[in-house]
Amino acid sequence: MDLNSASSVVLQVLTQASSQDSTVLKPAEEQLRQWETQPGFYTVLLNIFTNHSLDVNVRWLAVLYFKNGIDRYWRRVAPHAISEEEKSTLRAGLITNFNEPVNQIATQIAVLIAKAARLDCPKQWPELIPTLIESVKIQDDLRQHRALLTFYHVTKTLSSKRLAADRKLFQNLASEIYSFACSLWNHHTDTFLQQVCAGVESAAIISLERTLLSLKVLRKLTVHGFLEPLQNAEVMGFLHAVFDRLRQFLECSRSIGAENVCRERLEKIIILFTKVLLDFLDQHPFSFIPLIQRSLEFAVSYVFTEAGGGVVFERFTVQCMGLIKMIVKNDSYKPSKNIEDSKPETIKAHQIKMSLFTYPTLTEICRRLVTHYFLLSEEELMMWEEDPEGFAVEESGGDSWKYSLRPCSEVLFIDIFHEYNQALTPVLLDMVHSLQGPTNVEDTSALLIKDTVYNAVGLAAYELFDSVDFDEWFKSQLLGELQVNHDRYKPLRRRVIWLIGQWVSVKFKSDLRPLLYEAILTLLQDQDLVVRIETATTLKLTVDDFEFRTEQFLPYLESIFSLIFQLLQQVTECDTKMHILHVLSCVIERVNVQIRPYVGCLVQYLPLLWKQSEEHNMLRCAILTTLVHLVKGLGEDGKNLYHFLLPVIQLSTDVSQPPHIYLLEDGLELWLVTLENCPSITPELLHIFQNMAALLELSSENLLICFKIINAYIFSASSEFLQMYAANLCQSFLEILKDITTDGQVQVLKVVENVLQVNPAVGPQMFHALLPPVFRGIIDGERYPVVMATYLGILGRVLLQNTSCFSSLLYQMSQEYNEEIDQILGNLIEMWVDRMDNITQPERRKLSALALLSLLPSVNSVIQDKFCGIINVCVEGLHDVMTEDPETSSYKDCMLISHFEEPKVTEEEEPPTEQDKRKKMVALKDPVHTVSLQQFVYEKLKAQQELMGEEGFRSLMETVDTEIVTQLQGFLQGF
Repeated sequence: MDLNSASSVVLQVLTQASSQDSTVLKPAEEQLRQWETQPGFYTVLLNIFTNHSLDVNVRWLAVLYFKNGIDRYWRRVAPHAISEEEKSTLRAGLITNFNEPVNQIATQIAVLIAKAARLDCPKQWPELIPTLIESVKIQDDLRQHRALLTFYHVTKTLSSKRLAADRKLFQNLASEIYSFACSLWNHHTDTFLQQVCAGVESAAIISLERTLLSLKVLRKLTVHGFLEPLQNAEVMGFLHAVFDRLRQFLECSRSIGAENVCRERLEKIIILFTKVLLDFLDQHPFSFIPLIQRSLEFAVSYVFTEAGGGVVFERFTVQCMGLIKMIVKNDSYKPSKNIEDSKPETIKAHQIKMSLFTYPTLTEICRRLVTHYFLLSEEELMMWEEDPEGFAVEESGGDSWKYSLRPCSEVLFIDIFHEYNQALTPVLLDMVHSLQGPTNVEDTSALLIKDTVYNAVGLAAYELFDSVDFDEWFKSQLLGELQVNHDRYKPLRRRVIWLIGQWVSVKFKSDLRPLLYEAILTLLQDQDLVVRIETATTLKLTVDDFEFRTEQFLPYLESIFSLIFQLLQQVTECDTKMHILHVLSCVIERVNVQIRPYVGCLVQYLPLLWKQSEEHNMLRCAILTTLVHLVKGLGEDGKNLYHFLLPVIQLSTDVSQPPHIYLLEDGLELWLVTLENCPSITPELLHIFQNMAALLELSSENLLICFKIINAYIFSASSEFLQMYAANLCQSFLEILKDITTDGQVQVLKVVENVLQVNPAVGPQMFHALLPPVFRGIIDGERYPVVMATYLGILGRVLLQNTSCFSSLLYQMSQEYNEEIDQILGNLIEMWVDRMDNITQPERRKLSALALLSLLPSVNSVIQDKFCGIINVCVEGLHDVMTEDPETSSYKDCMLISHFEEPKVTEEEEPPTEQDKRKKMVALKDPVHTVSLQQFVYEKLKAQQELMGEEGFRSLMETVDTEIVTQLQGFLQGF
């Protein structure tokens, strides 16, 4: 690319690419895409984005294309890689002038320099860091800031590399520049504090920005730059200085007021100080030990004493609580039960913690957490009134404790209570006892304090197991509190039903559950929506518990289900509807078929909700989950839902439709349970199977459920299904078997085995392409026992139930191996007999015995030569399946099934699905379950004897071990 002539052309195309007109934009983008791999293109881009006289949008686009080019073409081994000569020119040009006037473009330039540094620094770009350090010292505000911004991004990127060699390089870099980084940070920090005290706001904001960037650099160097930071005096000196600086900045924030222009950045840097400590603790717990005392004293004083008054803000409080939590929970600071087994550092850390967490300190922390931080704030109470759904389902799980005050204070309480429960249990119980009896509805503060204490008792339920008689408390006080209907009492009604939900799986007598169901029934009719939603949550916890008994719940089922359904209709937010649907799903799952009389309303409503939730895929996932449990509960009556159900399955499992990304997993589960419970396969259900080919191509973690779905079709509508899909399915299986784990192979082969079991007449022809690999696997001695067992199961069915197919397969293999048919047959029998121990399932072992016996009677010398092995397999099979009748002292085959019996199902068991019944009907036609092995052995040996005559047969039997013959005669007594 001729740079002089190219610059104007590229500039023109970039200008077109920044257009809002798609007819101009699209061709320009295509042209730039073609230029990406042209030599000199990135040099032109560099010239364009460093030319400050050009349009900002064009320069911005040039920077982005340059940055993308680094990702794609900077590595030496990349296709169309940028030449080393051009990269050398580019590197020099990138760090010539740190004078970009536009902040956004300056940030992008810093990022792309860091991306190049990740690949080239220090070997190909040794001058980068020295140039940055020199530029940071320049007394020019703009250049200094841009150099410092780049310095931060380079440090951040290099610190993220994790290979041992890269970490070593970063550690070398850190040791070289740490002193400079510290002095830089101290300089800018002191400058800012002087300027802010002098009231020079414009200068202070510039210094604060540099302080922030230099601290970001130090954070990366401190956390990732030293293998043993405790041994480095500068590192530990910096970390100790963090506490002093934190106090200075907190006092500064107190003095400047909320409206000051520095306020937002000031809070940002205060949080950054805490992140330094948290990251260092996380990465270097033992090096952090000298900082434990200062950290705890600092955090506790600001969060749990008056020292924090007027200074702390919510995010800072969260960070301090996180610091306390990490120190309390850190396994490196917990000695072993046998103290001698602990490291000296661990014992030291534990002693520091013990000296600081005295009884008075723990008591104060506990009381302040409960009565101050658990207290519902004015904002929360306002949210309760204005956005009850947002209040009721506010996120409090996962990592929310790292960012939000309420979850953070609750998690800290749980951890501290767990660690120091012996000291804190009496404190909490004392708080509970002081609140016995009803509370005056006019005393709002007393109601809210009671709410906080009950919250604490719920959070500490497992720790209080031996200290609280919850059943008695439930009867004597909590039930009464649920019956106070006054509007001002609603925080307590909501808290008490939540509290019961926390305890129900911890300590709650089964015979009290009817009282709880009655309370739930009442509260689901409460005038307050938040109380109703919380009650629904407790219902889910109650029915989802191990102690749940359906018979206790049945008297309340109709009313409760109706009220939960009403609640589902009343709520409007997507998250709330999902939440209530999960409650409904849980109830349906636990009561199973007992739900049938009550689901009409839900069945009518779900199609409407599905339509309304077109833009809310997570809500649709919740609907799919509900449908799964609904179909299970309805059993064969689920067919009445097909007009809605089948289009939902079709959409959810169609990989050409964008929603499948969210809906596929639940959609497959719904597809499977629909098939398992359908009385018969409909044309529409057969049509949906067209989605399967693309699903099998994905070869994802969903393959297992796909195989289950295929099996369901095989057992439901074998002939029709196989005529439509066998050819494509066979081809898909051949592709899958090329690249799949051993377990995956077994799952594919089991599907084939099921085809042969259900349809032995045409199944082998339809899946004939899969049989040679199976035959080969047996002959070649497949080394995985579970795969070999499946191979033998497949071939056993072909041999036993489709002789002509077996003969043609034998001929095909003789051609392939270029050996006589008898030789191939002999090898097969020999391997079969040798690998019988691979087969562990009694059904398959009997199948092998029947299959090998089906070769008799025969005059074939090879079969007669292998007669001993065949008899060995038969006797093994007889041992597996024959049981002795003690009354008659005769043997009978325990695998024989003469008729289909509906099993008796206890209330705790799920009733059999239609699929279970179909499998039983298939078993009634399966030789494994219809042919007596004992009878079959007798008939085959009798036929062989008749074929060979007495003398010949006796000679044949003499090839069998005498002990085996004795055992065989024992089984055949009476014939």
